Amino acid sequence: MVIATFFGLGFFPIAPGTAASLVVVLLYKFYLSGLAWPCVLLILFLLTVLGVISSTTYSRELREKDPRRIVIDEACGQLFVLLLTPLTWPALAISFVLFRFFDIVKPYPVSKVERLPRGWGIMADDLVAAVMAKILLHLYLVLK
Repeated sequence: MVIATFFGLGFFPIAPGTAASLVVVLLYKFYLSGLAWPCVLLILFLLTVLGVISSTTYSRELREKDPRRIVIDEACGQLFVLLLTPLTWPALAISFVLFRFFDIVKPYPVSKVERLPRGWGIMADDLVAAVMAKILLHLYLVLK
């Protein structure tokens, strides 16, 4: 439950997924960005694996397909978007807004992978949303 709720952020009363994403932006800005990118990638990989396992277990326990309390998926998705993103506040803010947009709206293919079973579906839709957000963010950064 601790991992699935991203250390309790899933219990935040208003928009827990958004809260988790925002906390990850701040953690990245002030702590994780000081690590070499392969270390951040390793953290992301480990959190994703733990996220699949913990969200499968916790969703079964709650008897819900994708409980609102599970926010490890948002944390992993946001961290993916931030990987190799410049540490400027505008770039961080755009990464946050784009990721939340794709995660909430769930355009194709986000909506498609959400149907995967258990923790795979819980995690996969956010990771696909993160890929879409990352592509747009980096297009913007290159073209500006």
